[in-house]
Amino acid sequence: MPNVSLTPELEGFAEHCVTTGRYGNVSEVMRAALRLLQEQEEKRAAFTRMLDRVSREADAKGCYEVDEVIAEVDAELRARAPGQGAARRSAG
Repeated sequence: MPNVSLTPELEGFAEHCVTTGRYGNVSEVMRAALRLLQEQEEKRAAFTRMLDRVSREADAKGCYEVDEVIAEVDAELRARAPGQGAARRSAG
């Protein structure tokens, strides 16, 4: 395993983790830190893939302006409001 240099602050934190009993040694702290970094990088990569997919979909199908979406949601909420649905059905 390569030798790792830590800043004094990180070294102090790692040693604190060991002295509090949470970890058995600094190597365990480093492994835990690298696992968290790995998880974070996997989530970032998945998010980037999702953004790429959505961007391709928007290019292929077009996209909506925020005002259009808000108007459509507002209309749907009004249609589902208590008392509104029954009046609308009886009028039609």
